[in-house]
Amino acid sequence: AGEAQCLSYTGCNFLRQRLVLATLSGRPLKIRKIRAKEEDPGLRDFEASFIRLIDKVTNGSRIEINQTGTTLYYQPGLLYGGSLEHDCSPSRGIGYYLESLLCLAPFMKHPLKIVLRGVTNDQVDPSVDVLKATALPLLKKFGIDGESLEIKISRRGMPPKGGGEIVFACPVRKVLQPVQFTDPGKIKRIRGTAYSVRVSPQMANRMVESARGILNKFLPDIYIYTDHMKGVSSGKSPGFGICLTAETINGTILSAELASNPQGQGPAVLPEELGKNCAKLLLEEIYR
Repeated sequence: AGEAQCLSYTGCNFLRQRLVLATLSGRPLKIRKIRAKEEDPGLRDFEASFIRLIDKVTNGSRIEINQTGTTLYYQPGLLYGGSLEHDCSPSRGIGYYLESLLCLAPFMKHPLKIVLRGVTNDQVDPSVDVLKATALPLLKKFGIDGESLEIKISRRGMPPKGGGEIVFACPVRKVLQPVQFTDPGKIKRIRGTAYSVRVSPQMANRMVESARGILNKFLPDIYIYTDHMKGVSSGKSPGFGICLTAETINGTILSAELASNPQGQGPAVLPEELGKNCAKLLLEEIYR
């Protein structure tokens, strides 16, 4: 590819979107001045990990990064897929990586089955639970379905150390169905998951009770699962959180989630507060 067709950008914003769209359209791109003026310039560890992940799912990509990490050149290869494993950086959630994989997975040459390890639930990125509840039904509307479309959480990992593990599998679809989807519809039911790892299992029940205390005023059909993982499957750091999804009669899914502060950072959070605030966030989402 000549320099003329190479897309050129500056700054670290929208790094994932740029790489994903470059991969799908097959156009090379160059990003300059990535955090050039900061004390710690260049790509962060989670961005480098994301670039390695893109390299794994493609075949024949060319990636060049200068010594300071402030300039990135990327020439996309073919989306290959297959069975893969990737260790995500613990400074961002697995959701950060999964969001982009959801865009790329249907267009692989071979069906993708990938094991991602790292932080499953944190306060920054959409958690794996929320992506499982919202993104998969959305993909199905575009005609990407079948038994092989799944997100399975084998272990939960909370920040700062992570230790979670998920499996994401997606079939190949070269063509998407067009979607006409304008009427969200009325809310018919609320589902959710309250999870606790390396803390008392009672934490999850307390979150469920306080969330239901608010939501029961509006709707009878509410079910919040409690998920307490112990032993090996509970990751390396303690924590708890809750994710709620509201489903409408037309199959729209709205979500809200909250997680406790990472160990040793910020004040301790009460599970009752967390449940209550998450319920309010969900209502806010519905109101909007």
